[in-house]
Order: sequence, then structure tokens, then C-alpha cells
Amino acid sequence: MKVSVIVIGDELLIGQVTDTNSGRIARDLAPYGWEVSYVQTVGDDAEEITRAITRAFVLTDVVLTTGGLGPTKDDITKRVLCDYFGGTLEIDPSVTANIERLFARRGLKLNELTAAQALVPTSCTVIQNFAGTAPVMWFEKDGKVLVSMPGVPFETASVFSPAVLPRLLARFDSDVAIHHAVTIVTGYTESALAMKIAAWEEALPPHLHLAYLPKPGLVRLRIDGRHSDASFIRAEVDRAASELHDILGDAVLASRDLTPAEILIEECRSRGLMVATAESCTGGNVAHELTLIPGASDVVAGGIVSYSNDVKTRVLSVSPDTLAAHGAVSIPVVRQMAEGASRVTGAQLTVATSGIAGPGGGSDEKPVGTVCFCARLDLGDGHPREEYVTLHFNGDRARVIDTATTHALIIATRLLRFCNLGNFI
Repeated sequence: MKVSVIVIGDELLIGQVTDTNSGRIARDLAPYGWEVSYVQTVGDDAEEITRAITRAFVLTDVVLTTGGLGPTKDDITKRVLCDYFGGTLEIDPSVTANIERLFARRGLKLNELTAAQALVPTSCTVIQNFAGTAPVMWFEKDGKVLVSMPGVPFETASVFSPAVLPRLLARFDSDVAIHHAVTIVTGYTESALAMKIAAWEEALPPHLHLAYLPKPGLVRLRIDGRHSDASFIRAEVDRAASELHDILGDAVLASRDLTPAEILIEECRSRGLMVATAESCTGGNVAHELTLIPGASDVVAGGIVSYSNDVKTRVLSVSPDTLAAHGAVSIPVVRQMAEGASRVTGAQLTVATSGIAGPGGGSDEKPVGTVCFCARLDLGDGHPREEYVTLHFNGDRARVIDTATTHALIIATRLLRFCNLGNFI
């Protein structure tokens, strides 16, 4: 089943807000064999919205819209939909009750503009939005469906998968079964990886397809299988994924679609280890990625953002002589940072970063994008193990920090994998 998405709002066209809803919708649809085949971005203009809907219905039987449902005058989507599908705008008591409940919970006073959010076209079926005041509206016409959702990404995410998607699946039958398998690979560029698995990829049967999804530091390989027989395609995808794992060996970071932080959390949890960070150029971003994971508190001991040399020396016991001799961006310094983090937090596994994120501060010897890493594992046996490396990244400040964060998590994970911990715990 193919779906069109229309994202509505002047703020999207001028770049003030970035559309994330269409990507989230596509990801939620994919496991069921549905795909977003057409995405339009339009402003808060009645004629443009109407034309977009008409174009979308020519291409697909399902149209999903986000945005333009706020309480202010510039949000006109509801009125446009009422004109398009017919009916009149009337107060829906269930929406009023939901809005009053939301405002009471937040301790806010309900005003007339927000109360008017309960006005909905009589031609629609309301799906309650328990995360916000704008209701979701389901329209049907000539066997086709349009679902209008709020533009706030949190609200769209909270209502689409649990409420809208099940209704769509029930409304439109599908005779195609789909199955996916994801392999996370590190240590290869996208092109080098393609060369490594070229023969295997060439031999894939027509009901299987491989997609390369590169990110800094890793490549996600997704095997997609489509067939009328669900059991057959599941077995085929799983077989292909197993073959891929055998070819790539230790380069496989995970055989599921996990983030580097999720992978490291799982590795630590399975071994009963605590992890901590000592960060300079990444500014706490490594710890942030770890603590985004639900349940991270049983694995993450803490983190130190030692941005200044003073904090490096006072908190992490980095030697002033080492700083003077090698500079803050150096392997000797990150090794001492990792050791200091272990002493301060008591964590067995620590990872340290120090680098030059830019745009200034670089030199011929240490250009912008230079980052030093150290992962340290101390199991209390008197023989701590370390993995340390200096890498160079391209891009602006944000990209250097993001890429360095990913590499720090991967380096720590690989240290655990290759230390043969079963001999020591």
C-alpha cells in the first residue's frame, strides 16, 4: 500500500522548522509493507492545500496530513478540509472534554481560542489526541482516506502508531507480507562495504533487497523481503542476514536495529558492568546518548565534562606535566582522563574524548576535527585494558561532535567485545 504525506505550514517552507513527521510516518509504516511514495510541503494557503490533496489522491488511496491545526488564524487546515469533504464545523463534546482535561492537568486557564479547537467538520471521524488540543480527523471519500494530524512531532508520534495506523491496517487489506533484518556494521566505508559483499548481494533472489544506510562511523544494512507467504519470507530474510553476518564477522556491531548507545548499554548490562564518561570536545554528548536509553541507570555510573584543563587536573587528576608536554588533545591526556573517570565514578568501563570541534582552534599538527579517544576497562585485577586512537573528522562543529560521540561508543563496545571478558569475571 502506497501513502501520500502532506506537511502543512509556512514555517516549513521558510526553514524555521524542519519536517520530521514524514520520516517518522514512513518508519512506522514500513514493517507492514506500506510505503510513503509521495511527500508534499505546502504553506498555510487554502488553494495550495486543496491542490496538494487533489494531487495526492490521484496517486494514492491514503493521504496523511500534518500541521495547520493550531488555534490561531494562520492555521486553516481544518476549514479547508471541511470545504473539501463537506459538512459544517461543530463542537465535538469529546474533544472539549479532552482539552479541559489537558488544561486542568497543567494548571492552565482555558481561553476561547483553545476551546475552539473542539470545532470539527461533521464529515470526519474524530480520533482523540491525548497529547494536545488539536484532534485527529479521519475523512473518507470515494473509497479513499485522508487523516489530518497535528504538526507537533511529539503529538503526531503519540497518536499515529497507536491509534491511526491500526485503523488504516484494518481499513485496507494487504496480500503482501514483509520482513526486515538490520545489521549494524563498523570499520568500513559504504563503498568498501559494497565491494566486500558484492558477490553475496548479486546472488540475492528477487524477493530480497538490500539497502545501505550510512551514518558517521557505521553503516546500517537493511534486508527487505516481500512475498505472499509470510513464513517463507521471514525464513529467507533471516537466512540472508545470517550469511551476511558470517561474511562480515567482527565488523558486525549488532544484528538488530540499535543505536551505538543501545548496543553499549546491552553489552555492559550483559556483563554486569558500569560505564562512565570523561568528555571534553563532546561536551557530555556521549553521556547524553547513553542516558536517553530507558533503564540506563543500572548501567551508567555518571559522566564528567572536563572542558577546561583546570577540571581535567582537579577532578580527573590529569597531570599538568602531561598537558604541558602533549596538549589537551592527545592520547596521554585521554588515557589519564579515562583513568580518572574510573576513580571518580567507580565504573569499570570508562570512555574519554578530547578534540578540536572547530571552527577555530586547529593547527597544522592538530587540525579542526582532530579527536583523541580512550576506552578503559578496569576489572580490578591489576591489568586494566585500553583502546585508544586519534581520528580526524570532517564537517562543522555539530557534525564533529556527533561523529566523535558515535566513535566513542563504538570504541568502548569493541573494547568489551575483544577483551574476552569471560576469562576475567
